[in-house]
Amino acid sequence: MTDENQTETETETEEVTNPQKNMIEAGTFASGGAVTGALVSAKVGSAVLAVAGTTLSLGIAPVAAAGAVVGLAAYGLKKTILG
Repeated sequence: MTDENQTETETETEEVTNPQKNMIEAGTFASGGAVTGALVSAKVGSAVLAVAGTTLSLGIAPVAAAGAVVGLAAYGLKKTILG
């Protein structure tokens, strides 16, 4: 009976840690994308968005946020393909 309890406990532990692993992996992809976006923005310089006669300067923060979104998209693609 002790062996059965240990098996159930191990299964419950795996169920608890699997979402934690997914959150850590998603955070890694998001932060990697944000850092990459910030580095690209710093290397290239500030970007300017021109729409209908108006201009908007983009600094590091919006480009880093876009990088985080791309990183999360890469994580979602990885989970879709590899499971």
